[in-house]
Amino acid sequence: MTTAPAEPLDVLVAGPVFFDVVFTGLPTAPRPGTEVWAQGMGTAPGGIANLAVPAARLGLRTGMAAGFGDDAYADWLWTVLAEQEGVDLSASRRYRHWHTSVTVSMASGRDRAMVTHGHPDPEPTGLLLAEAPAARAVVTELVPAGEAGGWWRPMAQAGTLVFADAAWDPSGAWDADLHERLDGCYAFTPNAAEALAYTRMADPAEAAQELAEHVPLVVVTLGGDGALAVEGGREVRVEPLDVDAIDATGAGDVFAAALVTGTLHGWPLEQRLRFATLCSGLAVQHFGGSLAAPGWGDIADWWDATVAAARTGEPAARATADRYEFLTDVLPGRALARVRRAEATIARLSDAQQGTTAPAAPTLRTR
Repeated sequence: MTTAPAEPLDVLVAGPVFFDVVFTGLPTAPRPGTEVWAQGMGTAPGGIANLAVPAARLGLRTGMAAGFGDDAYADWLWTVLAEQEGVDLSASRRYRHWHTSVTVSMASGRDRAMVTHGHPDPEPTGLLLAEAPAARAVVTELVPAGEAGGWWRPMAQAGTLVFADAAWDPSGAWDADLHERLDGCYAFTPNAAEALAYTRMADPAEAAQELAEHVPLVVVTLGGDGALAVEGGREVRVEPLDVDAIDATGAGDVFAAALVTGTLHGWPLEQRLRFATLCSGLAVQHFGGSLAAPGWGDIADWWDATVAAARTGEPAARATADRYEFLTDVLPGRALARVRRAEATIARLSDAQQGTTAPAAPTLRTR
């Protein structure tokens, strides 16, 4: 284990880590007895790293608790996460004679199939976090009824904000008694299908209002329809970003990391939702899950291009620039680091440097 952080983390995540191999642009799904060539391929840290990397790229002091093997895959994962992405691994552990779990994701059209090989972690997350580093926020998965969990509860009692994501229930039971399971959580972030299943309702907005009885903040992601949230009885809905999606792997995790970022910065709810939608929209234009996540440099580039298009009088760009005008205040002073994308190899570390900090951002304001 590495040395514990000298100051509290902004966010702590915990769970299994995977070595992901992503194939994109398959003309058809693979069939027995045939060979299919992919247009693109990338390797990236997966699993809980899909949350840790986006948070770190947005400038949060990010810690990750996970079990790592002793093979070459684990060497690469540890180095990329700790040295390249700046994720604190003091709560993680390496195990001898235990190999890294590997997932191969194959994208064809708008769908994908995955093949995974691995074994359960040698120790449960709770043991890794017996002396969890202090953090302002944690992101955790809502544990199905009857399973062990709740490592975050002592942290919640100490004031940590807990963001709970839903876990798909393959049994179809969808235990509706959420009060005990969400007790102590600050936010619950299911997708629309999960929200409807938990509440037995037919409308995502009604489901969000029902779930808001259990936590201060509910955010329901609506896929191609954007996202909606309920906080303090107030409902906010935002539209999606219009982008050409290549790979949606980890997009929900990028959304969650951006939501935590906006919350810790104290932004209004609508700005938090729009920022999370923007970050996930930028991520799906690349493949590789964690390494598709945008950094502040990507966000600054997008904002510059959007303002430039808006100044030509293009209506859609003008409407988008008006909705994201808050970036004019958010971007100045941010570190505009270049970030590495997934590559078709177990790549060397990125040679991308930290670069500069953002100057005054372009604006459409007339006041």
